[in-house]
Amino acid sequence: MADGKRFYVETLGCPKNQVDSDKLIGTLLADGMSPTDAPEDADLVVVNTCAFIEDARRESIETILALDDRRRKSSQLVVTGCLAERYGSDLAEALPEVDLIAPFGVPVMPRKTIPVSATPLPSLDLLNLPRPASRSPWAYVKIAEGCDRNCGFCAIPSFRGPQRSRDTESILEEVRSLGVREIVLVAQDLASYGKDRPVELGAGSIVPLVNAVSELVDRTRLLYLYPSDLSDELVDAILGTGVPYFDLSLQHVSKPLLRRMRRWGDGERFLARISAIRDREAGAVFRSNFIVGYPGETEEDHDLLLAFVEEAQLDWCGFFAYSAEEGTLAFDLDGRVPDSLVRERLAELSELQDSITAGRRDRLIGATIDVLVDAPGTARSHREAPEIDGVVEVPPDLSVGEFHSVRVVDALGPDLVAEAI
Repeated sequence: MADGKRFYVETLGCPKNQVDSDKLIGTLLADGMSPTDAPEDADLVVVNTCAFIEDARRESIETILALDDRRRKSSQLVVTGCLAERYGSDLAEALPEVDLIAPFGVPVMPRKTIPVSATPLPSLDLLNLPRPASRSPWAYVKIAEGCDRNCGFCAIPSFRGPQRSRDTESILEEVRSLGVREIVLVAQDLASYGKDRPVELGAGSIVPLVNAVSELVDRTRLLYLYPSDLSDELVDAILGTGVPYFDLSLQHVSKPLLRRMRRWGDGERFLARISAIRDREAGAVFRSNFIVGYPGETEEDHDLLLAFVEEAQLDWCGFFAYSAEEGTLAFDLDGRVPDSLVRERLAELSELQDSITAGRRDRLIGATIDVLVDAPGTARSHREAPEIDGVVEVPPDLSVGEFHSVRVVDALGPDLVAEAI
Protein backbone atom coordinates (compact mmCIF):
# COMPACT_ATOMS: atom_id res chain seq x y z
CA MET A 1 0.00 0.00 0.00
CA ALA A 2 1.36 3.40 -1.01
CA ASP A 3 1.43 6.56 1.05
CA GLY A 4 -1.93 8.31 1.24
CA LYS A 5 -3.96 5.13 1.34
CA ARG A 6 -6.46 4.70 4.14
CA PHE A 7 -7.24 1.69 6.34
CA TYR A 8 -10.07 0.52 8.58
CA VAL A 9 -9.62 -2.13 11.30
CA GLU A 10 -12.52 -3.94 13.00
CA THR A 11 -11.58 -5.84 16.17
CA LEU A 12 -13.63 -8.67 17.65
CA GLY A 13 -13.12 -10.78 20.75
CA CYS A 14 -11.00 -10.30 23.83
CA PRO A 15 -8.57 -7.60 24.99
CA LYS A 16 -5.67 -9.64 23.63
CA ASN A 17 -7.10 -9.14 20.15
CA GLN A 18 -7.27 -5.39 20.75
CA VAL A 19 -3.53 -5.36 21.46
CA ASP A 20 -2.90 -7.28 18.22
CA SER A 21 -4.96 -4.71 16.32
CA ASP A 22 -2.99 -1.88 17.90
CA LYS A 23 0.20 -3.49 16.64
CA LEU A 24 -1.24 -3.81 13.14
CA ILE A 25 -2.35 -0.19 13.21
CA GLY A 26 1.12 0.88 14.31
CA THR A 27 2.62 -0.99 11.35
CA LEU A 28 0.16 0.51 8.86
CA LEU A 29 0.81 4.01 10.18
CA ALA A 30 4.55 3.43 9.85
CA ASP A 31 3.94 2.40 6.22
CA GLY A 32 2.40 5.80 5.51
CA MET A 33 -1.26 4.85 5.62
CA SER A 34 -3.87 6.81 7.57
CA PRO A 35 -6.86 5.51 9.55
CA THR A 36 -10.53 6.08 8.81
CA ASP A 37 -13.63 5.34 10.85
CA ALA A 38 -15.64 4.54 7.74
CA PRO A 39 -14.97 1.27 5.89
CA GLU A 40 -16.57 2.85 2.80
CA ASP A 41 -13.60 5.25 2.62
CA ALA A 42 -10.86 2.67 3.21
CA ASP A 43 -8.47 1.17 0.70
CA LEU A 44 -7.70 -1.62 3.15
CA VAL A 45 -10.35 -3.20 5.42
CA VAL A 46 -9.02 -5.56 8.10
CA VAL A 47 -11.15 -7.78 10.33
CA ASN A 48 -9.32 -9.12 13.39
CA THR A 49 -11.49 -12.10 14.26
CA CYS A 50 -12.30 -14.26 17.27
CA ALA A 51 -12.85 -18.03 17.09
CA PHE A 52 -12.96 -19.06 20.74
CA ILE A 53 -16.53 -20.42 20.72
CA GLU A 54 -19.34 -20.87 18.21
CA ASP A 55 -21.01 -17.52 18.96
CA ALA A 56 -17.71 -15.72 18.41
CA ARG A 57 -17.14 -17.47 15.08
CA ARG A 58 -20.66 -16.58 13.96
CA GLU A 59 -20.13 -12.93 14.88
CA SER A 60 -16.82 -12.90 12.99
CA ILE A 61 -18.40 -14.30 9.81
CA GLU A 62 -21.34 -11.89 10.02
CA THR A 63 -18.95 -8.96 10.49
CA ILE A 64 -16.83 -9.98 7.50
CA LEU A 65 -19.89 -10.23 5.25
CA ALA A 66 -21.32 -6.93 6.53
CA LEU A 67 -18.05 -5.10 5.85
CA ASP A 68 -17.84 -6.67 2.40
CA ASP A 69 -21.23 -5.12 1.63
CA ARG A 70 -20.08 -1.69 2.85
CA ARG A 71 -16.58 -1.46 1.42
CA ARG A 72 -15.55 -0.13 -1.95
CA LYS A 73 -15.05 -2.98 -4.38
CA SER A 74 -11.63 -1.58 -5.26
CA SER A 75 -10.48 -2.03 -1.67
CA GLN A 76 -8.83 -5.07 -0.13
CA LEU A 77 -10.66 -7.09 2.52
CA VAL A 78 -8.24 -8.92 4.83
CA VAL A 79 -9.19 -11.40 7.54
CA THR A 80 -6.72 -12.05 10.35
CA GLY A 81 -6.78 -13.16 13.98
CA CYS A 82 -7.99 -16.39 15.53
CA LEU A 83 -10.46 -17.38 12.80
CA ALA A 84 -7.72 -17.09 10.16
CA GLU A 85 -5.26 -19.01 12.30
CA ARG A 86 -7.65 -21.78 13.22
CA TYR A 87 -9.37 -22.39 9.89
CA GLY A 88 -6.99 -20.99 7.26
CA SER A 89 -7.73 -22.59 3.87
CA ASP A 90 -11.21 -23.72 4.94
CA LEU A 91 -12.07 -20.11 5.66
CA ALA A 92 -10.75 -19.04 2.27
CA GLU A 93 -12.92 -21.62 0.54
CA ALA A 94 -16.00 -20.58 2.50
CA LEU A 95 -15.51 -16.81 1.99
CA PRO A 96 -14.63 -15.99 -1.62
CA GLU A 97 -15.48 -12.37 -0.78
CA VAL A 98 -12.21 -12.11 1.18
CA ASP A 99 -9.10 -11.00 -0.69
CA LEU A 100 -6.52 -12.17 1.84
CA ILE A 101 -6.44 -14.63 4.74
CA ALA A 102 -3.58 -13.51 6.98
CA PRO A 103 -2.83 -15.49 10.14
CA PHE A 104 -0.50 -13.70 12.53
CA GLY A 105 3.11 -14.78 12.40
CA VAL A 106 3.17 -15.71 8.71
CA PRO A 107 3.43 -13.55 5.60
CA VAL A 108 0.19 -12.18 4.17
CA MET A 109 -0.74 -14.59 1.41
CA PRO A 110 -3.42 -14.71 -1.32
CA ARG A 111 -6.62 -16.46 -0.35
CA LYS A 112 -6.95 -20.22 -0.83
CA THR A 113 -3.22 -20.80 -0.34
CA ILE A 114 -2.85 -21.31 3.42
CA PRO A 115 -3.30 -24.93 4.54
CA VAL A 116 -3.76 -25.05 8.28
CA SER A 117 -1.29 -27.91 8.68
CA ALA A 118 1.42 -25.89 6.98
CA THR A 119 0.93 -22.72 8.98
CA PRO A 120 3.95 -22.14 11.25
CA LEU A 121 3.55 -21.20 14.89
CA PRO A 122 2.90 -17.48 15.28
CA SER A 123 6.07 -15.62 16.19
CA LEU A 124 6.37 -12.88 18.78
CA ASP A 125 7.19 -10.35 16.08
CA LEU A 126 3.65 -8.99 16.24
CA LEU A 127 3.83 -8.46 20.00
CA ASN A 128 7.08 -6.56 19.77
CA LEU A 129 5.97 -4.21 17.01
CA PRO A 130 5.43 -0.57 17.99
CA ARG A 131 1.88 0.65 18.57
CA PRO A 132 0.23 4.06 18.60
CA ALA A 133 -0.15 6.02 21.81
CA SER A 134 -3.36 5.13 23.61
CA ARG A 135 -6.40 7.33 22.99
CA SER A 136 -7.62 6.66 26.54
CA PRO A 137 -5.86 6.96 29.91
CA TRP A 138 -5.51 3.16 30.13
CA ALA A 139 -4.22 0.44 27.81
CA TYR A 140 -3.94 -3.33 27.52
CA VAL A 141 -0.45 -4.77 27.24
CA LYS A 142 -0.04 -8.36 26.11
CA ILE A 143 2.93 -9.99 27.84
CA ALA A 144 2.84 -13.46 26.28
CA GLU A 145 1.27 -15.41 23.46
CA GLY A 146 0.00 -18.99 23.41
CA CYS A 147 -0.71 -21.41 26.24
CA ASP A 148 0.83 -24.60 27.64
CA ARG A 149 -2.30 -25.82 29.39
CA ASN A 150 -4.54 -28.56 28.07
CA CYS A 151 -7.98 -27.57 29.35
CA GLY A 152 -10.62 -29.91 28.01
CA PHE A 153 -12.82 -27.20 26.51
CA CYS A 154 -10.23 -24.89 24.94
CA ALA A 155 -8.78 -25.02 21.43
CA ILE A 156 -6.52 -21.96 21.78
CA PRO A 157 -3.22 -23.89 22.13
CA SER A 158 -3.96 -25.68 18.84
CA PHE A 159 -3.79 -22.45 16.84
CA ARG A 160 -1.96 -19.98 19.10
CA GLY A 161 0.76 -22.46 19.99
CA PRO A 162 2.65 -22.96 23.26
CA GLN A 163 3.34 -20.10 25.64
CA ARG A 164 5.98 -17.64 24.49
CA SER A 165 6.72 -14.87 26.97
CA ARG A 166 8.11 -11.51 25.94
CA ASP A 167 11.28 -10.26 27.57
CA THR A 168 10.65 -7.85 30.41
CA GLU A 169 12.40 -4.84 28.91
CA SER A 170 10.33 -4.94 25.71
CA ILE A 171 7.18 -4.87 27.84
CA LEU A 172 8.42 -1.97 29.96
CA GLU A 173 9.43 -0.07 26.84
CA GLU A 174 5.91 -0.48 25.49
CA VAL A 175 4.41 0.68 28.79
CA ARG A 176 6.54 3.82 28.70
CA SER A 177 5.55 4.57 25.11
CA LEU A 178 1.81 4.41 25.76
CA GLY A 179 1.71 7.36 28.15
CA VAL A 180 -1.23 6.10 30.22
CA ARG A 181 -2.21 6.11 33.90
CA GLU A 182 -3.38 2.48 34.02
CA ILE A 183 -1.89 -0.63 32.43
CA VAL A 184 -3.92 -3.84 32.12
CA LEU A 185 -1.66 -6.87 31.66
CA VAL A 186 -3.19 -9.66 29.57
CA ALA A 187 -2.20 -13.05 28.16
CA GLN A 188 -3.81 -16.43 27.58
CA ASP A 189 -2.26 -17.62 30.87
CA LEU A 190 -1.05 -14.50 32.62
CA ALA A 191 0.36 -15.94 35.85
CA SER A 192 2.54 -18.38 33.88
CA TYR A 193 4.45 -15.50 32.35
CA GLY A 194 8.17 -16.17 32.25
CA LYS A 195 8.08 -19.91 32.92
CA ASP A 196 9.32 -20.50 29.37
CA ARG A 197 12.10 -17.90 29.69
CA PRO A 198 14.91 -18.21 32.24
CA VAL A 199 15.63 -15.11 34.31
CA GLU A 200 18.82 -14.47 32.40
CA LEU A 201 16.73 -14.11 29.22
CA GLY A 202 14.61 -11.36 30.71
CA ALA A 203 11.67 -13.07 32.39
CA GLY A 204 11.39 -15.98 34.85
CA SER A 205 8.36 -14.84 36.86
CA ILE A 206 5.49 -12.41 36.56
CA VAL A 207 6.08 -10.91 40.03
CA PRO A 208 9.14 -8.77 39.12
CA LEU A 209 7.32 -7.64 36.00
CA VAL A 210 4.26 -6.52 37.99
CA ASN A 211 6.52 -4.64 40.38
CA ALA A 212 8.42 -2.98 37.52
CA VAL A 213 5.25 -1.91 35.68
CA SER A 214 3.85 -0.50 38.92
CA GLU A 215 6.82 1.83 39.17
CA LEU A 216 5.90 3.34 35.79
CA VAL A 217 2.12 3.85 36.08
CA ASP A 218 -0.44 4.71 38.75
CA ARG A 219 -2.45 1.53 38.29
CA THR A 220 -1.42 -1.97 37.24
CA ARG A 221 -4.25 -4.45 36.71
CA LEU A 222 -3.99 -8.17 35.91
CA LEU A 223 -6.59 -10.11 33.93
CA TYR A 224 -6.99 -13.90 33.55
CA LEU A 225 -5.21 -15.59 36.48
CA TYR A 226 -5.19 -19.38 36.67
CA PRO A 227 -6.05 -20.14 40.33
CA SER A 228 -3.27 -22.64 41.03
CA ASP A 229 -0.68 -20.00 40.13
CA LEU A 230 -2.04 -17.39 42.53
CA SER A 231 0.88 -17.70 44.93
CA ASP A 232 1.35 -15.67 48.10
CA GLU A 233 4.13 -13.80 46.32
CA LEU A 234 1.82 -12.87 43.46
CA VAL A 235 -0.95 -11.81 45.86
CA ASP A 236 1.60 -9.55 47.59
CA ALA A 237 2.55 -8.03 44.24
CA ILE A 238 -1.06 -7.39 43.25
CA LEU A 239 -1.87 -5.80 46.59
CA GLY A 240 1.29 -3.73 46.24
CA THR A 241 0.03 -2.17 43.01
CA GLY A 242 -2.79 -0.45 44.87
CA VAL A 243 -5.26 -2.26 42.60
CA PRO A 244 -6.50 -5.23 44.67
CA TYR A 245 -8.42 -6.70 41.73
CA PHE A 246 -8.33 -10.47 41.25
CA ASP A 247 -9.62 -11.92 38.00
CA LEU A 248 -9.60 -15.67 38.65
CA SER A 249 -10.37 -18.12 35.86
CA LEU A 250 -12.23 -20.76 37.94
CA GLN A 251 -14.58 -22.29 35.31
CA HIS A 252 -16.45 -24.45 37.87
CA VAL A 253 -16.31 -25.60 41.50
CA SER A 254 -17.27 -29.30 41.29
CA LYS A 255 -14.07 -31.28 41.74
CA PRO A 256 -15.11 -34.22 39.53
CA LEU A 257 -16.26 -31.88 36.77
CA LEU A 258 -13.08 -29.81 37.00
CA ARG A 259 -11.06 -33.00 36.55
CA ARG A 260 -13.08 -33.73 33.40
CA MET A 261 -12.12 -30.22 32.31
CA ARG A 262 -8.47 -30.97 33.14
CA ARG A 263 -8.55 -28.09 35.58
CA TRP A 264 -7.14 -27.63 39.07
CA GLY A 265 -9.04 -26.93 42.27
CA ASP A 266 -12.50 -27.12 43.82
CA GLY A 267 -14.97 -24.84 45.55
CA GLU A 268 -13.48 -25.23 49.02
CA ARG A 269 -10.00 -24.28 47.86
CA PHE A 270 -11.31 -21.32 45.92
CA LEU A 271 -13.34 -20.04 48.88
CA ALA A 272 -10.37 -20.40 51.22
CA ARG A 273 -8.13 -18.39 48.86
CA ILE A 274 -10.71 -15.64 48.39
CA SER A 275 -11.32 -15.43 52.14
CA ALA A 276 -7.59 -15.21 52.90
CA ILE A 277 -7.17 -12.33 50.46
CA ARG A 278 -10.17 -10.48 51.89
CA ASP A 279 -8.72 -10.91 55.38
CA ARG A 280 -5.62 -9.08 54.17
CA GLU A 281 -7.41 -6.45 52.08
CA ALA A 282 -11.07 -5.73 52.81
CA GLY A 283 -11.39 -3.73 49.59
CA ALA A 284 -10.23 -6.60 47.36
CA VAL A 285 -12.41 -7.13 44.31
CA PHE A 286 -13.01 -10.48 42.61
CA ARG A 287 -14.11 -11.43 39.12
CA SER A 288 -14.50 -14.91 37.67
CA ASN A 289 -16.19 -16.85 34.89
CA PHE A 290 -17.83 -20.25 34.76
CA ILE A 291 -18.81 -22.73 32.08
CA VAL A 292 -22.37 -24.05 32.32
CA GLY A 293 -23.36 -27.35 30.73
CA TYR A 294 -19.93 -28.91 30.32
CA PRO A 295 -20.39 -32.60 29.37
CA GLY A 296 -21.20 -34.58 32.49
CA GLU A 297 -22.41 -31.62 34.56
CA THR A 298 -25.03 -33.02 36.94
CA GLU A 299 -27.73 -31.32 38.93
CA GLU A 300 -25.53 -31.79 41.99
CA ASP A 301 -22.66 -30.01 40.20
CA HIS A 302 -24.99 -27.15 39.35
CA ASP A 303 -26.19 -26.90 42.95
CA LEU A 304 -22.57 -26.76 44.12
CA LEU A 305 -21.93 -23.87 41.77
CA LEU A 306 -25.03 -22.02 42.96
CA ALA A 307 -23.94 -22.48 46.59
CA PHE A 308 -20.44 -21.25 45.76
CA VAL A 309 -21.72 -18.13 44.01
CA GLU A 310 -23.91 -17.36 47.02
CA GLU A 311 -21.09 -17.83 49.52
CA ALA A 312 -18.23 -16.28 47.54
CA GLN A 313 -20.08 -13.01 46.92
CA LEU A 314 -17.91 -12.18 43.91
CA ASP A 315 -18.12 -8.62 42.67
CA TRP A 316 -18.28 -9.58 39.02
CA CYS A 317 -19.04 -12.89 37.35
CA GLY A 318 -19.70 -14.24 33.87
CA PHE A 319 -21.49 -17.47 32.97
CA PHE A 320 -21.12 -19.05 29.56
CA ALA A 321 -22.80 -22.01 27.90
CA TYR A 322 -20.38 -24.79 26.99
CA SER A 323 -19.37 -24.69 23.34
CA ALA A 324 -18.24 -27.95 21.70
CA GLU A 325 -14.93 -27.24 19.96
CA GLU A 326 -13.38 -29.64 17.47
CA GLY A 327 -9.97 -30.91 18.51
CA THR A 328 -10.61 -30.57 22.25
CA LEU A 329 -10.93 -33.36 24.79
CA ALA A 330 -14.50 -32.38 25.63
CA PHE A 331 -15.68 -32.64 22.04
CA ASP A 332 -16.00 -36.44 22.33
CA LEU A 333 -17.02 -36.66 25.98
CA ASP A 334 -20.30 -38.29 26.93
CA GLY A 335 -22.90 -36.68 29.17
CA ARG A 336 -24.05 -33.85 26.91
CA VAL A 337 -26.38 -31.48 28.77
CA PRO A 338 -29.56 -30.56 26.86
CA ASP A 339 -29.58 -26.98 25.58
CA SER A 340 -32.85 -26.21 27.34
CA LEU A 341 -31.36 -27.28 30.68
CA VAL A 342 -28.23 -25.22 30.04
CA ARG A 343 -30.39 -22.16 29.44
CA GLU A 344 -32.27 -22.77 32.69
CA ARG A 345 -29.03 -23.09 34.65
CA LEU A 346 -27.58 -19.97 33.04
CA ALA A 347 -30.67 -17.96 33.93
CA GLU A 348 -30.63 -19.17 37.53
CA LEU A 349 -26.96 -18.35 38.01
CA SER A 350 -27.18 -14.98 36.26
CA GLU A 351 -30.16 -13.91 38.36
CA LEU A 352 -28.32 -14.82 41.55
CA GLN A 353 -25.11 -13.04 40.54
CA ASP A 354 -26.95 -9.93 39.33
CA SER A 355 -28.47 -9.55 42.78
CA ILE A 356 -25.07 -10.07 44.44
CA THR A 357 -23.37 -7.51 42.20
CA ALA A 358 -26.16 -4.99 42.74
CA GLY A 359 -25.96 -5.51 46.52
CA ARG A 360 -22.22 -5.00 46.62
CA ARG A 361 -22.60 -1.82 44.59
CA ASP A 362 -25.39 -0.55 46.83
CA ARG A 363 -23.10 -0.89 49.84
CA LEU A 364 -20.75 1.68 48.30
CA ILE A 365 -23.36 4.45 48.45
CA GLY A 366 -22.02 7.20 50.69
CA ALA A 367 -18.39 6.10 50.30
CA THR A 368 -15.62 8.35 49.03
CA ILE A 369 -13.61 6.67 46.27
CA ASP A 370 -10.75 7.60 43.97
CA VAL A 371 -11.54 7.31 40.27
CA LEU A 372 -9.70 7.67 36.97
CA VAL A 373 -11.79 9.56 34.43
CA ASP A 374 -11.74 7.65 31.12
CA ALA A 375 -14.05 9.97 29.18
CA PRO A 376 -16.28 12.93 30.00
CA GLY A 377 -18.75 11.73 32.62
CA THR A 378 -17.29 8.19 32.84
CA ALA A 379 -14.75 6.97 35.37
CA ARG A 380 -13.54 3.85 37.17
CA SER A 381 -12.20 3.05 40.62
CA HIS A 382 -9.90 0.08 41.28
CA ARG A 383 -13.08 -2.04 41.43
CA GLU A 384 -13.86 -1.80 37.72
CA ALA A 385 -11.77 -3.20 34.91
CA PRO A 386 -12.22 -1.30 31.63
CA GLU A 387 -14.80 -2.56 29.15
CA ILE A 388 -15.99 -5.58 31.16
CA ASP A 389 -17.26 -4.22 34.50
CA GLY A 390 -19.58 -1.40 35.52
CA VAL A 391 -18.51 2.24 35.51
CA VAL A 392 -18.76 5.26 37.79
CA GLU A 393 -20.83 8.11 36.38
CA VAL A 394 -19.22 11.42 37.37
CA PRO A 395 -19.79 15.12 36.56
CA PRO A 396 -18.79 15.74 32.92
CA ASP A 397 -16.49 18.61 33.85
CA LEU A 398 -14.01 16.38 35.70
CA SER A 399 -10.81 16.30 33.65
CA VAL A 400 -10.20 13.21 31.56
CA GLY A 401 -7.04 11.24 32.31
CA GLU A 402 -6.82 12.48 35.88
CA PHE A 403 -7.64 10.96 39.26
CA HIS A 404 -10.40 12.52 41.36
CA SER A 405 -11.94 11.81 44.76
CA VAL A 406 -15.72 11.48 44.44
CA ARG A 407 -18.60 10.53 46.71
CA VAL A 408 -20.95 7.74 45.62
CA VAL A 409 -24.57 8.94 45.76
CA ASP A 410 -26.42 6.15 43.93
CA ALA A 411 -26.07 2.72 42.34
CA LEU A 412 -27.80 1.66 39.14
CA GLY A 413 -27.28 -2.08 38.93
CA PRO A 414 -23.58 -2.52 38.07
CA ASP A 415 -22.93 1.22 37.73
CA LEU A 416 -22.32 3.84 40.39
CA VAL A 417 -23.26 7.52 40.35
CA ALA A 418 -20.87 9.90 42.11
CA GLU A 419 -20.50 13.60 42.78
CA ALA A 420 -17.32 15.62 43.00
CA ILE A 421 -15.98 16.50 46.43
